[in-house]
Amino acid sequence: MAEALPLLLCCCYCSLLASFFTLSSSSRTLPISPGGTATLNVAASIEDTLDSISRHQTPPELQAADQLSIQNPSSSLTLQLFPRSSLPKSGRRHGDYRSLILSRLERDSARVNSLHARLDLALNGIKVSDLQPLNRDLEAEALEGPVVSGTSQGSGEYFTRVGVGQPPSQQYVVLDTGSDVSWLQCEPCADCYQQSDPVFRPSSSSSYSRLSCGTAQCKALDVSECRAGMCLYEVSYGDGSYTVGDFVRERITFGEGASVDGVAIGCGHNNEGLFVGAAGLLGLGGGKLSFPSQINSSSFSYCLVDRNSKAASTLEFNSPLPPDAVTAPLLRNRQLDTFYYVAMSGISVGGQMLSVPPSAFRMDESGNGGVIVDSGTAVSRLQTEVYSALRDAYLSGTQHLPPANGVALFDTCYNLASMSSVEVPTVALHFPEGRRMPLPAKNYMIPVDSSGTFCFGFAPTTSSLSIIGNVQQQGTRVAFDLANNLVAFSPNKC
Repeated sequence: MAEALPLLLCCCYCSLLASFFTLSSSSRTLPISPGGTATLNVAASIEDTLDSISRHQTPPELQAADQLSIQNPSSSLTLQLFPRSSLPKSGRRHGDYRSLILSRLERDSARVNSLHARLDLALNGIKVSDLQPLNRDLEAEALEGPVVSGTSQGSGEYFTRVGVGQPPSQQYVVLDTGSDVSWLQCEPCADCYQQSDPVFRPSSSSSYSRLSCGTAQCKALDVSECRAGMCLYEVSYGDGSYTVGDFVRERITFGEGASVDGVAIGCGHNNEGLFVGAAGLLGLGGGKLSFPSQINSSSFSYCLVDRNSKAASTLEFNSPLPPDAVTAPLLRNRQLDTFYYVAMSGISVGGQMLSVPPSAFRMDESGNGGVIVDSGTAVSRLQTEVYSALRDAYLSGTQHLPPANGVALFDTCYNLASMSSVEVPTVALHFPEGRRMPLPAKNYMIPVDSSGTFCFGFAPTTSSLSIIGNVQQQGTRVAFDLANNLVAFSPNKC
């Protein structure tokens, strides 16, 4: 036994020494907490990209959209929501998925630049009307509905279907929490783009009436003009799209008959841009002219289906929050009431919190900074400091994955062509009082082609404003409790 003891001690020492060097060599690898990983189904994601490109112009689901019934709606005012790829006449078709993604990201960047510019103008006390006079030729209770995704147009937009006028004329409109004014194309058209349904004809509606210049609705417009005592409007977007026309009152009908009278909307006679397929836009922002504000809605919620999906989900007004929802304070910017800010406290990767100051997610007293939830932005934008910490932590936890070259605004990509599924660190958003929302892997590992290239689906911004985009919101019911100033996230509630 005495002779065996030195040998035993030597073996133990060697074992400890080996362990030390093993730990040292892996010290740059992200420590993953129990339950800190998520599974990405690579094969299914690639199949979705192929299906998105080969899909027929009009999927069967939408050919019968008017006959679709909503199962067990929690609100009497419910609309279906669809992805843009599902719309008839949704514009030019892309030959491959990479082309589609690049087009989508280009439009997304224009969208984000527009949101940042609007905030910058508001913070500097500059009105849009001071920069952009209207000079284009103009001659020529609870609600719920369906939501559709729009990857095929490269936009990331989602759509719902509403009835306008009396009798109701069914129209597809873009869902947008970053806009207040709702509008649609109207005859006579001085310049109208191609849409799925016949252009709305005001003369066929008994509920149509123009608004005079002295009305509160006309005075609330950012850009307006008065002609013959009647109100004209103009709305422009960051990608160069715009709409100009009469500002009117109309009846809006949802689903199987619930309707609201006297909603102020734009009746556009001169419209241009990238709204191909949709008739116009439903403004869901926080301003006075937004649809929720006009109907005095206490809340609204939507669930966005996957970006390549053919399915529909719902947009609901005045519906109760799910009991298992992850809630966070809803904040407002006194300088710009359109955006919905959410109080965030941090981000974790693999169960480990990022080492970034809380001020990186906070709006200051002047209105700078903060995080907004936006249905129209595709890829979430984070302040550069936050993004760098997030990316580096994610890279540390994905050293087992083969890297690939960056694509467009994505600088962290992987070649997963030879894999059917992979484990990746879980990315979770954190809110006050210890609340957290882990994201599914497919909401931050984004396919950018059909060959197996996936990219980390966040991007940096030099602006102080951060944005939670619709890619990260997919598959989650997002609710805005306007009465109690809460934002609620409910995974798998589509």
